Amino acid sequence: MLAVIAILIFTVYLAFFFPVEAPVKEVEQKSPKYTAQMKKLWQVAQTSMKERKPFRAEKALLTILKFDEKNAAAYNRLGILYAKEQKYDEAVECFEIAQSLDNNPASIHNVGLIYLETGAYEKAEMAFLQAIQLEGDVPARFLALAKAEEKLGNTKKSIEALENAYELDPSIATLRQILAMHEAAGDVEAATLTTARIEEQIAKETAAKAAKKASKKMVRPAAKRAVGATVKRVSKPVAKAAGSVSRIAKPVAKVATSSARTIARPVSRVGKTIAPRKKIQ
Repeated sequence: MLAVIAILIFTVYLAFFFPVEAPVKEVEQKSPKYTAQMKKLWQVAQTSMKERKPFRAEKALLTILKFDEKNAAAYNRLGILYAKEQKYDEAVECFEIAQSLDNNPASIHNVGLIYLETGAYEKAEMAFLQAIQLEGDVPARFLALAKAEEKLGNTKKSIEALENAYELDPSIATLRQILAMHEAAGDVEAATLTTARIEEQIAKETAAKAAKKASKKMVRPAAKRAVGATVKRVSKPVAKAAGSVSRIAKPVAKVATSSARTIARPVSRVGKTIAPRKKIQ
């Protein structure tokens, strides 16, 4: 019993005088020079990709990864670069590394596109489904899945994916893809219904464009009227002020004229007095 009490007292002593502190991770602070250099490398990579200079872009991205080997964005960009150059194995490797570092649906989607391009349709299907599971509100994910399902011969699944894409983004182009799928499958009834949907969508978009154009025409005259009314409100006080100034200016002009006459008379007399006499020859 005494031993138990002694242990408890010792435990309380340790907890009170030597509290256990959670280890604090030291956050490595990057120097301003390092940050500026990385920003410059990113700019070089992006500009080079836009200007179609793959070697320069690759060099910049690899330099970024040399200093920051866990940069998922750099791996993703490098994968896009390799995909454009048809270096598909390298592209897939980069996308997979990017996805392992940051569970980004874009990286998984990109991997699926590579599989789709190289004919690995089952892997493409799995990649697109995984990307949709992480981010299911992007129409492009479903459009890509529809393509993979079409390649696999899964017509119903392909149409279902297209319908999901259309629900997120009502596009006539998507409806036309659905129509093509129904026509290829020989489903006349579904094709007729889809054609009616396309015509309805075209009518809606035409009406929306006409309404937008009409609203612009109505806004412009209203703006002109508002400006005209403002000018009138401002011009009235200005005109009144100008009239007041003119009324004040008339007496001032009279005073100035009379003063000038009064001053001019003595000056003329003085001029006659001090005029020099002719020299005697």
